[in-house]
Amino acid sequence: MLSRVADAIYWVGRYIERAENVARFMEVNLHVMLDSGSADSWWPLVVSTGDQEAFTPRYGEASREKVIRFLTFDPSNPNSIVSALKVARDNARSVRETISKEMWEHLNRFYWTVNADAAAEKAQNNPHEFLLEIKAASQLFVGATDATMSRNEAWHFLRLGTMIERADKSTRVVDMKSHLLEGGGRDVEVHWSAVLRSASALEMYRRRHGLIQPAHVVRFLLLDHEFPRAVHFCLIRASESLHAITGTSPGMFTNAAEQRLGQMRSELAYTRVEDILGHGLHEYLDALQVELNRIGDAIHEAFFACRAGEDNTVQECAMPAQ
Repeated sequence: MLSRVADAIYWVGRYIERAENVARFMEVNLHVMLDSGSADSWWPLVVSTGDQEAFTPRYGEASREKVIRFLTFDPSNPNSIVSALKVARDNARSVRETISKEMWEHLNRFYWTVNADAAAEKAQNNPHEFLLEIKAASQLFVGATDATMSRNEAWHFLRLGTMIERADKSTRVVDMKSHLLEGGGRDVEVHWSAVLRSASALEMYRRRHGLIQPAHVVRFLLLDHEFPRAVHFCLIRASESLHAITGTSPGMFTNAAEQRLGQMRSELAYTRVEDILGHGLHEYLDALQVELNRIGDAIHEAFFACRAGEDNTVQECAMPAQ
């Protein structure tokens, strides 16, 4: 497989997942305000996505209308939903011969639905329904992929991108707790329930733990190896796909991406939630996000970076042979 093809498919997975998770971030905020009856508080949402420097000079104070527009429809914000879908669509179009017709048609329809004239009005007037549609469209793409794509290298690159992006965004959903619970108080259960709902995790959590307790929520969303949006689960699946691509035996590594991913996966497998909370939740999540970025860089270096030859030109390059 050519590196450019693998690169495009990997980023289709990442950007589809990114669009869905931006919708989940906004959903957390809406649920908290609805359930607690608190006043609008949209600035923490901008902070959680790391886009403060891009938002403030252009929008000023963080109101509901401004933040929804910035995170959903602003084409100059590379992390907005519309930007993520545009990049995903452009990459998918460049490798249409590699993905299925159903995948392309659904992604194309998804993109144009968000770009429709009525979408911005609906997002402001009925944000809950709009965000549900974003999540449903993303999940339909995943379903179309699982039902129509061969389990070959391309599929593994798509899953690798999806799982790395999901792990990163799951840490950010949990990290929103530090902003949503400023001052603590009686609304702790409301806030953590909203975090669980944003990850579609509330029912599975209750079956495992029952009552909402912060330590149990952190354990479930970070360390659980069975729930599909838990960070540990994502790293297990990403590692499986990475080893399927390279042909390296489990527990071994042949490049920095496999090494870093294996180390991070092992650390989560042997970490206790008490250690996380004792270290500091925000600090621990920051460290996870930094390491996930390093894993992303290592994946790029191992599979997508073409090096110049003796004449300083870069030719079409293939992935390293197994």
